[in-house]
Amino acid sequence: MTGLYVHMPFCLQKCPYCDFFSVPYNEHIAYVYTDAVIRNAEHYNERYDSIYFGGGTPSLAWWNICRVMSKLRFSDDAEVTVEANPNTLTKEALSSMKSSGINRISVGVQSFSNSELNSLARGHTSEDAQHAIKMAQECGFGNISVDLMLGIPKQTPDSIRRSIKVLANLGVQHVSAYMLKVEPRTPFAHYNPVLPDENTVAQIYLSAAGALEDAGFKQYEISNFARSGFECKHNLKYWLCEEYLGIGTGAHSYYGGERFCVDKNLAAFINAPLQEVVITDSGDLSFTDFAMMKLRLTEGLRFTECRRFGIKKEDMLRRASLVPRNYLDVTDKNVAITREGFLVSNQIIGKLTTPVAQQKV
Repeated sequence: MTGLYVHMPFCLQKCPYCDFFSVPYNEHIAYVYTDAVIRNAEHYNERYDSIYFGGGTPSLAWWNICRVMSKLRFSDDAEVTVEANPNTLTKEALSSMKSSGINRISVGVQSFSNSELNSLARGHTSEDAQHAIKMAQECGFGNISVDLMLGIPKQTPDSIRRSIKVLANLGVQHVSAYMLKVEPRTPFAHYNPVLPDENTVAQIYLSAAGALEDAGFKQYEISNFARSGFECKHNLKYWLCEEYLGIGTGAHSYYGGERFCVDKNLAAFINAPLQEVVITDSGDLSFTDFAMMKLRLTEGLRFTECRRFGIKKEDMLRRASLVPRNYLDVTDKNVAITREGFLVSNQIIGKLTTPVAQQKV
Protein backbone atom coordinates (compact mmCIF):
# COMPACT_ATOMS: atom_id res chain seq x y z
CA MET A 1 0.00 0.00 0.00
CA THR A 2 1.20 3.55 -0.72
CA GLY A 3 2.37 6.09 1.86
CA LEU A 4 1.48 9.78 1.72
CA TYR A 5 3.67 12.75 2.63
CA VAL A 6 2.02 16.20 2.85
CA HIS A 7 4.29 19.23 3.12
CA MET A 8 2.89 22.08 5.23
CA PRO A 9 5.47 24.84 4.77
CA PHE A 10 4.31 27.35 7.39
CA CYS A 11 6.41 28.49 10.36
CA LEU A 12 6.24 31.21 12.98
CA GLN A 13 9.92 31.87 12.39
CA LYS A 14 12.78 30.30 10.48
CA CYS A 15 15.25 28.38 12.63
CA PRO A 16 18.84 29.44 11.84
CA TYR A 17 19.95 25.91 10.91
CA CYS A 18 16.92 24.93 8.77
CA ASP A 19 17.11 24.59 4.98
CA PHE A 20 13.67 23.01 4.44
CA PHE A 21 11.26 25.04 2.36
CA SER A 22 9.09 27.19 4.62
CA VAL A 23 7.25 30.53 4.61
CA PRO A 24 5.86 32.78 7.37
CA TYR A 25 2.49 31.60 8.63
CA ASN A 26 -0.56 33.37 7.21
CA GLU A 27 -4.02 32.04 8.03
CA HIS A 28 -5.58 32.79 4.65
CA ILE A 29 -2.65 31.45 2.65
CA ALA A 30 -2.60 28.31 4.78
CA TYR A 31 -6.30 27.80 4.04
CA VAL A 32 -6.02 28.11 0.25
CA TYR A 33 -2.84 26.02 0.30
CA THR A 34 -4.81 23.31 2.08
CA ASP A 35 -7.50 23.56 -0.60
CA ALA A 36 -4.78 22.72 -3.13
CA VAL A 37 -3.58 19.79 -1.01
CA ILE A 38 -7.13 18.41 -0.90
CA ARG A 39 -7.55 18.92 -4.64
CA ASN A 40 -4.41 16.89 -5.32
CA ALA A 41 -5.32 14.19 -2.81
CA GLU A 42 -8.73 13.73 -4.43
CA HIS A 43 -7.06 13.47 -7.85
CA TYR A 44 -4.69 10.67 -6.81
CA ASN A 45 -7.47 8.95 -4.80
CA GLU A 46 -5.18 6.40 -3.17
CA ARG A 47 -5.76 4.46 0.03
CA TYR A 48 -2.83 4.89 2.37
CA ASP A 49 -1.27 2.84 5.16
CA SER A 50 0.95 5.70 6.34
CA ILE A 51 0.40 9.46 6.25
CA TYR A 52 2.96 12.04 7.33
CA PHE A 53 2.37 15.79 7.66
CA GLY A 54 5.79 17.44 7.62
CA GLY A 55 7.01 20.99 7.37
CA GLY A 56 7.45 23.68 8.26
CA THR A 57 5.40 23.46 11.39
CA PRO A 58 2.23 21.56 10.46
CA SER A 59 0.75 21.89 13.95
CA LEU A 60 0.41 25.64 13.36
CA ALA A 61 -2.47 24.89 10.97
CA TRP A 62 -3.94 21.89 12.77
CA TRP A 63 -7.51 22.67 11.71
CA ASN A 64 -6.42 22.57 8.08
CA ILE A 65 -4.79 19.19 8.68
CA CYS A 66 -8.13 17.98 10.05
CA ARG A 67 -9.73 19.21 6.80
CA VAL A 68 -7.25 17.14 4.79
CA MET A 69 -7.84 14.08 6.94
CA SER A 70 -11.58 14.24 6.27
CA LYS A 71 -10.85 13.79 2.54
CA LEU A 72 -8.30 10.97 2.72
CA ARG A 73 -8.79 7.23 2.49
CA PHE A 74 -6.56 5.20 4.77
CA SER A 75 -6.42 1.74 6.28
CA ASP A 76 -7.67 1.00 9.79
CA ASP A 77 -4.11 0.36 10.98
CA ALA A 78 -2.56 3.35 9.19
CA GLU A 79 0.13 5.32 11.00
CA VAL A 80 -0.75 9.03 10.75
CA THR A 81 1.91 11.48 11.94
CA VAL A 82 1.91 15.25 12.43
CA GLU A 83 5.11 17.16 13.12
CA ALA A 84 4.70 19.73 15.88
CA ASN A 85 6.63 22.36 17.78
CA PRO A 86 5.94 22.42 21.52
CA ASN A 87 4.73 26.02 21.57
CA THR A 88 2.04 25.34 18.94
CA LEU A 89 0.27 22.51 20.74
CA THR A 90 -2.92 23.07 22.70
CA LYS A 91 -5.48 20.65 24.10
CA GLU A 92 -7.97 21.81 21.46
CA ALA A 93 -5.49 21.14 18.66
CA LEU A 94 -4.45 17.75 20.02
CA SER A 95 -7.99 16.56 20.72
CA SER A 96 -9.20 17.65 17.28
CA MET A 97 -6.29 15.99 15.49
CA LYS A 98 -6.80 12.79 17.48
CA SER A 99 -10.50 12.77 16.53
CA SER A 100 -9.62 13.25 12.85
CA GLY A 101 -7.56 10.05 12.74
CA ILE A 102 -4.08 11.28 13.59
CA ASN A 103 -2.43 8.81 15.96
CA ARG A 104 1.22 9.86 16.11
CA ILE A 105 2.82 13.18 17.10
CA SER A 106 6.44 14.01 16.29
CA VAL A 107 7.60 16.81 18.59
CA GLY A 108 10.54 18.98 17.50
CA VAL A 109 12.22 19.36 20.88
CA GLN A 110 15.90 19.29 19.73
CA SER A 111 17.19 19.49 23.32
CA PHE A 112 15.96 19.52 26.91
CA SER A 113 18.72 22.00 27.85
CA ASN A 114 17.54 25.61 27.83
CA SER A 115 21.02 26.95 27.05
CA GLU A 116 21.24 24.64 24.02
CA LEU A 117 17.73 25.65 22.91
CA ASN A 118 18.74 29.31 23.14
CA SER A 119 21.74 28.64 20.91
CA LEU A 120 19.35 27.22 18.29
CA ALA A 121 16.93 30.18 18.64
CA ARG A 122 14.08 27.80 19.39
CA GLY A 123 10.82 29.40 20.48
CA HIS A 124 10.28 27.08 23.43
CA THR A 125 11.91 25.96 26.66
CA SER A 126 12.56 22.50 28.04
CA GLU A 127 9.60 23.01 30.33
CA ASP A 128 7.37 23.92 27.37
CA ALA A 129 8.39 20.72 25.58
CA GLN A 130 7.72 18.53 28.59
CA HIS A 131 4.31 20.14 29.09
CA ALA A 132 3.40 19.61 25.40
CA ILE A 133 4.33 15.92 25.53
CA LYS A 134 2.33 15.34 28.73
CA MET A 135 -0.63 17.17 27.18
CA ALA A 136 -0.47 14.94 24.09
CA GLN A 137 -0.51 11.89 26.33
CA GLU A 138 -3.51 13.25 28.23
CA CYS A 139 -5.31 13.69 24.89
CA GLY A 140 -4.85 10.01 24.09
CA PHE A 141 -1.68 9.89 22.01
CA GLY A 142 0.20 6.67 22.75
CA ASN A 143 2.74 7.06 19.96
CA ILE A 144 4.91 10.13 20.48
CA SER A 145 8.26 10.77 18.83
CA VAL A 146 10.82 13.35 19.94
CA ASP A 147 13.42 14.98 17.70
CA LEU A 148 16.84 15.61 19.22
CA MET A 149 19.71 17.41 17.52
CA LEU A 150 23.31 16.30 18.01
CA GLY A 151 26.47 18.38 17.68
CA ILE A 152 24.80 21.70 18.46
CA PRO A 153 26.42 24.69 20.22
CA LYS A 154 27.20 24.11 23.93
CA GLN A 155 26.36 20.40 23.73
CA THR A 156 28.49 17.70 25.37
CA PRO A 157 28.20 13.93 25.78
CA ASP A 158 26.97 14.56 29.34
CA SER A 159 24.32 17.09 28.29
CA ILE A 160 22.84 14.78 25.63
CA ARG A 161 22.61 12.01 28.22
CA ARG A 162 20.70 14.41 30.51
CA SER A 163 18.27 15.24 27.67
CA ILE A 164 17.71 11.53 27.05
CA LYS A 165 17.04 10.93 30.75
CA VAL A 166 14.28 13.57 30.60
CA LEU A 167 12.58 12.11 27.51
CA ALA A 168 12.86 8.56 28.87
CA ASN A 169 11.08 9.66 32.05
CA LEU A 170 8.35 11.23 29.91
CA GLY A 171 7.53 7.81 28.44
CA VAL A 172 7.77 8.62 24.73
CA GLN A 173 7.93 5.79 22.19
CA HIS A 174 10.36 7.01 19.52
CA VAL A 175 13.39 9.26 19.18
CA SER A 176 15.00 10.74 16.08
CA ALA A 177 18.51 11.98 16.90
CA TYR A 178 20.00 13.89 13.98
CA MET A 179 23.48 15.34 13.74
CA LEU A 180 23.52 19.03 12.88
CA LYS A 181 24.77 19.79 9.39
CA VAL A 182 25.37 23.45 8.62
CA GLU A 183 23.73 23.96 5.24
CA PRO A 184 24.60 26.75 2.76
CA ARG A 185 22.24 29.73 2.66
CA THR A 186 21.18 29.30 6.28
CA PRO A 187 21.97 31.87 9.03
CA PHE A 188 24.26 29.30 10.69
CA ALA A 189 26.34 29.20 7.51
CA HIS A 190 26.82 32.98 7.65
CA TYR A 191 27.70 33.62 11.29
CA ASN A 192 29.57 30.36 11.98
CA PRO A 193 28.40 29.38 15.49
CA VAL A 194 30.91 27.67 17.76
CA LEU A 195 30.20 23.96 17.38
CA PRO A 196 31.70 20.91 19.09
CA ASP A 197 34.72 19.58 17.22
CA GLU A 198 34.50 16.43 15.11
CA ASN A 199 35.73 14.08 17.84
CA THR A 200 33.27 15.53 20.36
CA VAL A 201 30.40 15.17 17.90
CA ALA A 202 31.32 11.50 17.46
CA GLN A 203 31.33 11.07 21.24
CA ILE A 204 27.95 12.83 21.47
CA TYR A 205 26.45 10.48 18.86
CA LEU A 206 27.82 7.35 20.52
CA SER A 207 26.78 8.60 23.97
CA ALA A 208 23.27 9.35 22.70
CA ALA A 209 22.92 5.95 21.04
CA GLY A 210 24.16 4.15 24.14
CA ALA A 211 21.93 6.14 26.50
CA LEU A 212 18.88 5.54 24.31
CA GLU A 213 19.62 1.83 24.21
CA ASP A 214 19.97 1.75 27.99
CA ALA A 215 16.59 3.52 28.24
CA GLY A 216 14.86 0.86 26.11
CA PHE A 217 15.04 2.44 22.66
CA LYS A 218 16.43 0.08 20.04
CA GLN A 219 18.37 1.66 17.20
CA TYR A 220 16.90 0.62 13.85
CA GLU A 221 18.37 3.31 11.56
CA ILE A 222 21.32 5.71 11.63
CA SER A 223 19.35 8.39 13.46
CA ASN A 224 16.24 6.60 14.71
CA PHE A 225 15.47 4.68 17.88
CA ALA A 226 12.21 3.12 19.03
CA ARG A 227 10.61 1.07 21.72
CA SER A 228 9.53 -2.33 20.40
CA GLY A 229 6.77 -2.01 17.82
CA PHE A 230 7.03 1.78 17.47
CA GLU A 231 9.43 2.08 14.53
CA CYS A 232 8.19 4.83 12.18
CA LYS A 233 6.25 2.98 9.48
CA HIS A 234 6.25 5.95 7.13
CA ASN A 235 10.00 6.56 7.19
CA LEU A 236 10.61 2.85 6.77
CA LYS A 237 8.93 3.17 3.37
CA TYR A 238 11.76 5.48 2.30
CA TRP A 239 14.50 3.18 3.57
CA LEU A 240 12.88 0.02 2.19
CA CYS A 241 12.36 1.68 -1.21
CA GLU A 242 8.58 1.29 -1.07
CA GLU A 243 6.27 3.71 -2.87
CA TYR A 244 5.04 6.96 -1.34
CA LEU A 245 3.31 10.00 -2.78
CA GLY A 246 4.33 13.55 -1.88
CA ILE A 247 1.91 16.47 -2.07
CA GLY A 248 2.89 20.11 -1.54
CA THR A 249 5.71 22.51 -2.27
CA GLY A 250 9.09 20.79 -2.27
CA ALA A 251 7.56 17.34 -1.67
CA HIS A 252 9.30 14.31 -3.17
CA SER A 253 7.69 11.07 -4.34
CA TYR A 254 8.54 7.56 -5.41
CA TYR A 255 5.25 6.68 -7.05
CA GLY A 256 4.21 4.68 -10.08
CA GLY A 257 7.81 3.57 -10.54
CA GLU A 258 9.06 7.16 -10.91
CA ARG A 259 10.81 9.59 -8.61
CA PHE A 260 9.60 13.18 -8.87
CA CYS A 261 9.41 16.39 -6.89
CA VAL A 262 7.25 19.51 -6.69
CA ASP A 263 8.77 22.94 -7.21
CA LYS A 264 9.23 25.15 -4.14
CA ASN A 265 6.79 27.75 -5.48
CA LEU A 266 3.88 28.46 -3.15
CA ALA A 267 1.75 30.45 -5.61
CA ALA A 268 2.23 27.90 -8.40
CA PHE A 269 1.12 25.05 -6.14
CA ILE A 270 -1.93 26.96 -4.87
CA ASN A 271 -3.08 28.01 -8.34
CA ALA A 272 -2.40 24.85 -10.35
CA PRO A 273 -5.34 22.46 -10.92
CA LEU A 274 -2.84 19.67 -10.20
CA GLN A 275 0.63 20.04 -8.75
CA GLU A 276 3.32 20.25 -11.41
CA VAL A 277 6.09 17.72 -10.88
CA VAL A 278 9.63 17.33 -12.15
CA ILE A 279 10.69 13.74 -12.91
CA THR A 280 14.04 13.11 -11.24
CA ASP A 281 14.38 9.41 -12.09
CA SER A 282 12.13 7.27 -14.27
CA GLY A 283 14.43 4.29 -14.76
CA ASP A 284 14.60 1.06 -12.80
CA LEU A 285 15.78 1.36 -9.21
CA SER A 286 19.58 1.23 -9.20
CA PHE A 287 21.65 -0.89 -6.85
CA THR A 288 23.36 2.23 -5.50
CA ASP A 289 20.06 3.85 -4.57
CA PHE A 290 18.69 0.64 -3.09
CA ALA A 291 21.83 -0.13 -1.07
CA MET A 292 22.14 3.47 0.10
CA MET A 293 18.70 3.22 1.70
CA LYS A 294 19.01 -0.32 3.09
CA LEU A 295 22.42 0.34 4.65
CA ARG A 296 20.94 3.16 6.71
CA LEU A 297 19.08 0.45 8.63
CA THR A 298 20.75 -1.56 11.38
CA GLU A 299 19.43 -4.75 9.73
CA GLY A 300 21.61 -3.91 6.74
CA LEU A 301 21.65 -5.36 3.23
CA ARG A 302 20.92 -9.01 2.55
CA PHE A 303 22.98 -10.82 -0.06
CA THR A 304 19.79 -12.25 -1.57
CA GLU A 305 18.62 -8.67 -2.21
CA CYS A 306 21.82 -7.95 -4.14
CA ARG A 307 21.10 -10.76 -6.59
CA ARG A 308 18.18 -8.86 -8.16
CA PHE A 309 20.80 -6.35 -9.35
CA GLY A 310 23.13 -9.06 -10.68
CA ILE A 311 25.56 -8.75 -7.78
CA LYS A 312 26.78 -11.97 -6.19
CA LYS A 313 27.47 -12.56 -2.53
CA GLU A 314 31.16 -13.06 -3.32
CA ASP A 315 31.28 -9.59 -4.91
CA MET A 316 29.80 -8.00 -1.79
CA LEU A 317 32.20 -9.86 0.47
CA ARG A 318 35.17 -8.58 -1.54
CA ARG A 319 33.86 -5.02 -1.24
CA ALA A 320 33.24 -5.48 2.48
CA SER A 321 36.82 -6.68 2.95
CA LEU A 322 38.00 -3.16 2.03
CA VAL A 323 36.13 -1.63 4.99
CA PRO A 324 37.68 -1.62 8.49
CA ARG A 325 36.25 -4.52 10.50
CA ASN A 326 34.86 -2.39 13.33
CA TYR A 327 32.67 -0.51 10.84
CA LEU A 328 30.81 -3.55 9.49
CA ASP A 329 28.98 -6.60 10.75
CA VAL A 330 29.24 -9.31 8.10
CA THR A 331 27.30 -12.56 8.48
CA ASP A 332 26.52 -15.42 6.14
CA LYS A 333 23.31 -13.62 5.13
CA ASN A 334 23.97 -9.90 5.18
CA VAL A 335 26.25 -6.94 5.70
CA ALA A 336 25.33 -4.16 8.12
CA ILE A 337 27.05 -0.96 9.24
CA THR A 338 27.93 -0.81 12.94
CA ARG A 339 27.18 2.13 15.21
CA GLU A 340 30.78 3.35 14.87
CA GLY A 341 30.48 2.88 11.11
CA PHE A 342 27.41 5.08 10.95
CA LEU A 343 29.69 8.01 11.76
CA VAL A 344 31.36 7.52 8.36
CA SER A 345 28.45 5.86 6.58
CA ASN A 346 28.82 7.77 3.31
CA GLN A 347 32.35 6.45 2.78
CA ILE A 348 31.32 2.90 3.70
CA ILE A 349 28.30 2.93 1.41
CA GLY A 350 30.59 4.18 -1.36
CA LYS A 351 32.85 1.18 -0.82
CA LEU A 352 29.97 -1.30 -0.80
CA THR A 353 28.30 0.06 -3.93
CA THR A 354 31.45 0.28 -6.07
CA PRO A 355 33.08 -2.76 -7.77
CA VAL A 356 36.47 -3.58 -6.26
CA ALA A 357 38.20 -3.08 -9.62
CA GLN A 358 37.08 0.56 -9.62
CA GLN A 359 38.30 1.31 -6.11
CA LYS A 360 41.65 2.58 -4.94
CA VAL A 361 42.85 -0.08 -2.54
